[in-house]
Amino acid sequence: MSKRSNGLFSGRSRHLARHHKPHRLSIREQIKSFSIGDSVAIVPNGNIGNIPHPRYKGRIAKVLEKRGSAYVVELKMFNSTKCLTVPALHLKKV
Repeated sequence: MSKRSNGLFSGRSRHLARHHKPHRLSIREQIKSFSIGDSVAIVPNGNIGNIPHPRYKGRIAKVLEKRGSAYVVELKMFNSTKCLTVPALHLKKV
């Protein structure tokens, strides 16, 4: 018998499920832009190939810089600050 995979999203598909069709994203959602210093929420959308880890879902972050087509955001968790590179598709202005 083969061993089960222990990948990043192993066993989490039910948590990532959405009640709408995630592959039907509008053009506006795909080409969003933010300014440096904006507050954004991390909201996983669309393909699970490039979404941030589910532990950051719903967190509020601050945009530090633009890197390619993604943004570097800083968020505070407990007593530490973390910098994540997140595609604009998964960010929502607060």
